[in-house]
Amino acid sequence: MDTEREPVRIVIVDDDQLVRMALRLVLEVEPDLSIVAEAADGDAAITAVDEQRPDVVLMDVRMPGRDGLSATRELLTRPAPPRVLMLTTFDSDDLVLGSLRAGALGFVLKDTPPARIIDAVRTVAEGNPVLSPVATARVIAAATGPQSATARDSSREAARKQLSTLTERELDTARAVADGLGNPEIAERLHISVATVKAHISNLFAKLAVENRVQIALLVRDAEDPGIAG
Repeated sequence: MDTEREPVRIVIVDDDQLVRMALRLVLEVEPDLSIVAEAADGDAAITAVDEQRPDVVLMDVRMPGRDGLSATRELLTRPAPPRVLMLTTFDSDDLVLGSLRAGALGFVLKDTPPARIIDAVRTVAEGNPVLSPVATARVIAAATGPQSATARDSSREAARKQLSTLTERELDTARAVADGLGNPEIAERLHISVATVKAHISNLFAKLAVENRVQIALLVRDAEDPGIAG
């Protein structure tokens, strides 16, 4: 086991100094996490990333000047870009969906409990997406939107057909993802190891032909939405 792994290098981006301070206090006590820079807007974030080459950027969505969406889009055009974990208060569902389209790998609410923020940073640093339960619910609600009865029936049938390829344990994992749980929480719910959870999720990506957890959650909700069940 590698006990000499370098700490995850983090840049915190938020226009509120108190938020930056709180995040620093939460994260810097962890020996495997290191805050290498702070920035108050998108332009400063890009400069900090170019100078520090962090592994993870905690990026506020809304900031004066260049916002988090624009900054994220530019950062992800870089060679070996950092993983971006968005900070949001969910003032607008469009901002959440826009962040996904910009390439963010995860979301946390600014009032998320410290332990969950730490877990989210570590998860994103490993290249795995993470969404808070609130983020998942908002994204799903905005992405699905009102549909005609015919369209909803078609979506339900297609989703059920895709999910029918899963084993019972993979389906349990997919449902936990739809509830917005992270890997440790899924492991606890299903009484399995985190490594097994990761294996199940890898299988879900392959079997369902999806690229992220949001798409898994949408399939589960389409298949099991009581509003469209027969």
